[in-house]
Amino acid sequence: MNLYEKIVNKEEKISIVGLGYVGMPIAVAFAKKVEVIGFDVSKPKIELYKNGIDPTKEVGNEVIKNTTVDFSSDEARLREAKFHIVAVPTPVKDDHTPDLTPIESASRTLGRNLTKGSIVVFESTVYPGVTEDICVPILERESGLKCGLDFKVGYSPERINPGDKIHRLETIIKVVAGQDEETLDTAAKVYELVVDAGVYKAASIKVAEAAKVIENSQRDINIAFMNELSIIFNKMGIDTKSVLEAAGTKWNFLNFSPGLVGGHCIGVDPYYLTYKAEQMGYHSQIILSGRKINDDMGKYVAESTVKKMIKANKQINGAKVAIFGVTFKENCPDVRNTKVVDVIKELEEYGIDVKVVDPSADKEDLWNEYRIKLSEIEDIKDMDAVIFAVPHDEFKAIQLEDVKMMFESNRYINSEYMNEVAATSDFVIGKSRKDCVLMDLKGIFNRKDADDKGFVYWRL
Repeated sequence: MNLYEKIVNKEEKISIVGLGYVGMPIAVAFAKKVEVIGFDVSKPKIELYKNGIDPTKEVGNEVIKNTTVDFSSDEARLREAKFHIVAVPTPVKDDHTPDLTPIESASRTLGRNLTKGSIVVFESTVYPGVTEDICVPILERESGLKCGLDFKVGYSPERINPGDKIHRLETIIKVVAGQDEETLDTAAKVYELVVDAGVYKAASIKVAEAAKVIENSQRDINIAFMNELSIIFNKMGIDTKSVLEAAGTKWNFLNFSPGLVGGHCIGVDPYYLTYKAEQMGYHSQIILSGRKINDDMGKYVAESTVKKMIKANKQINGAKVAIFGVTFKENCPDVRNTKVVDVIKELEEYGIDVKVVDPSADKEDLWNEYRIKLSEIEDIKDMDAVIFAVPHDEFKAIQLEDVKMMFESNRYINSEYMNEVAATSDFVIGKSRKDCVLMDLKGIFNRKDADDKGFVYWRL
């Protein structure tokens, strides 16, 4: 009986090393079919999972409560598994070079507990060669085993999109690679247990690593192009969103839009590719140009906000600005590498008091990483400018009348009440002074309505 059959018959277990936004959904999915050990070095995180709490909000508390995943922070438990999936983050350092610390640490931990006959599959995004040239030697050194003889390795890049309830592990084709045909076949069959969309067998581990790193690099470049267009069109006094809607009527026009590009993937992965290219003697031109544009967008947004405030005769030093949304993307608690922080820091350089509202953000991570405390929407009043940075569903329910009240000394009042006021008095929002600066980065509101209601309105 081979390893796949033993896993299916629950004679052998699968381990997931790293239970974050990627690893946890994988563990939960496999646990519906086979025996799974979910390992993470963070004891507080493991306790949350054991208590039925999903800090990532990827599958929800109810699913965590009912899953059969055996959550543990005891690395010795890894010895009980024969098929290991490593799903730890791969960030970059301050100088934009790859930080392989998490994947090297995971390899050491796994190596100390690796047994003969095991298969180790890495899912972390890396540049071509990391699995075989960096991870394998660590596994061999720590375990005393020989790769290819005592254990095998594979690579299957994660494609989970945090916060996306449509494109999930089960619905996205899974790229799988192995060091030999036997490993590839076993890994493919194991993933087919949970991936309804099927698997694609890559020609080699390096091919699979390269495929993953260019997926996000491609998106990064396309978004950089949109951001550059936004800068150009704003100088021309042309609404970028209107331009893209018009151009989008052509069948082959790519549907991208400008915005802040952060997170642990799109804002990071291109640097892994360009780093390896530099090692090979090639200096990237297009990829790094796109990265520079996207990295500078936080500063651009802050400067544009200050310019609009000056136009509205606002005193800049000591001004109050509210930012709605601080996560790296909508409907997701993840604040890793969020570019909204760049906007905040830049505004604070001008002496501006910034308040941040975000019902989705992980408060603990936000404080530990950036020392930012969140405010409640009810506390947003007497503002000189309001920035909607992330289009969370909760923010899409806010009306322009509600936003207008954030500039007044009254407490926040819901739109239903505002409608009653407008119907029973001479108060008309649209006739108020045009000094309410509204920066709507992702175009949540209607531009014409904002203009009619007296806002100094701007969007990317």
